[in-house]
Amino acid sequence: MRKTVMAMATLTAAGLLLTACGGTSDVQNAAQQQPIPTSSSVQPTTAPTTTQPSTTQPTTTTPPSTTSEKPKPKPEPKPEPKPTGEAPCTNIAAKACIDLSANKSWLLDNGKVVYGPVPITHGRKGYRTPPGSFRVFHKNRNHKSSIFNNAPMPNSVFFNGGIAFHQGSLRQTSHGCIHLSPAASQKYFSYLGYGDTVQVVP
Repeated sequence: MRKTVMAMATLTAAGLLLTACGGTSDVQNAAQQQPIPTSSSVQPTTAPTTTQPSTTQPTTTTPPSTTSEKPKPKPEPKPEPKPTGEAPCTNIAAKACIDLSANKSWLLDNGKVVYGPVPITHGRKGYRTPPGSFRVFHKNRNHKSSIFNNAPMPNSVFFNGGIAFHQGSLRQTSHGCIHLSPAASQKYFSYLGYGDTVQVVP
């Protein structure tokens, strides 16, 4: 009888301990390992049943990224061409130099390049641009051709009769004039003054 009571006490203590530290399956395993008393005078003590706490981790959702793509910066305007190399003109007084064979032109100061080279087109067959040294004698920012159907010739700088620097196509040849890009024609118009020398080399 004494052994039975001790066994029951041990079982009860183990059940309480395991219930506090583990799950219900641990309590059931411990009870199966203990002998069950057969005496009718002693009622078996039933270990209290506890609910197994959920071990499932709560689902977490990653919030959408709040970083938005930065707007692309606006492209900076193209810089003016830096002076490179030497112009082929030999006239030290020349303020502008034109190389017909290379389709290039420069602005000069005492023989030194201050702008260019820039691409040009010049006179087509039958309207060749003549080589030589000439002087600027007329400027007209909004000139229109009186010979070729009032064709616009923005930023015109005349240096040899009807031949002038002006804004024009860099793909098509001209009727003798020197075509420049819009930016270059503005630069030439502002830089060249009346009486300045323009040298044209073949």
